[in-house]
Amino acid sequence: MMKTIYSFLFLALFTMGCASESSTEESTPLFKGEFGVQAYTFREQFKDSTRTVEQNLDMIAEMGFTELEGGAPKGVAPEDFKAMCEERGISIPASGSGFNELEENPQEVADRAKALGSKYVMCAWIPHNGSEGFNFDDAKKAVEVFNAAGKVLAENGLTFCYHDHGYEFKPNPEGEGTMMDYIIQNTNPDYVSFEMDVLWTMHGGGSDAPQKLLEKYGNRWKLMHVKDLKKGVVGDGSGGTPAENDVVLGTGQADWPAILKLANEVGIKHYFIEDESENEIENIPLSIAYLKSLKE
Repeated sequence: MMKTIYSFLFLALFTMGCASESSTEESTPLFKGEFGVQAYTFREQFKDSTRTVEQNLDMIAEMGFTELEGGAPKGVAPEDFKAMCEERGISIPASGSGFNELEENPQEVADRAKALGSKYVMCAWIPHNGSEGFNFDDAKKAVEVFNAAGKVLAENGLTFCYHDHGYEFKPNPEGEGTMMDYIIQNTNPDYVSFEMDVLWTMHGGGSDAPQKLLEKYGNRWKLMHVKDLKKGVVGDGSGGTPAENDVVLGTGQADWPAILKLANEVGIKHYFIEDESENEIENIPLSIAYLKSLKE
């Protein structure tokens, strides 16, 4: 049933695309990256005991993805997962790590990333007190850990990227700008880069924050989570929002033509669609079609 749903959607979208293609034949696509996806998008499928890892990777490949961000599922060795992906034309340019793991054993993080064939390691969460919120001590701790772990990863030929999550956009109590500015400005560019999650950047900093931060910090941004926030939603700095606020690309608050133009200019290396909603199978083909429709 799942395969039938997205096969039907792809057929319908392909047919519509063909109808308008003749008028844009000479146009240059605005989205210039490979189509990548964050593995968390398919968390339910990977948790489903009735589905195999191979079936899930087949689904991802059939959707048109050639890049995956994520690690090996539980019980699968990184080397084996890499081989399964390669058999389907999928590479794993970026994998993830928890904050504590980066602090305690960055070499182990590096070894796992290399076994997956990754060139980038991302961390998407800085531990902090949920009831009190992210504070300046948390930001200072993050800078310390990221600089130290980033150095180890760099010595292993890897690039560390911190993935913003919205809670870092509170004012810096000891300086100008936000605590996100503090983290970027106080981490060593040789060891620490960044992955922009467009939804969380808007949720924390406002609908034009992605453009402002791409302009301000340029090539410090290496990776991007291509994700849209429902119109009308105002972020609260918590780093959390209901699943239904994650919507099909082009239907939310993000100004994708402006964001992608700047992303091209600063040299974003890899783009990963991430859909945290409960309608990922229906949404993903629509999001891919939207990106394909954008022209310079």
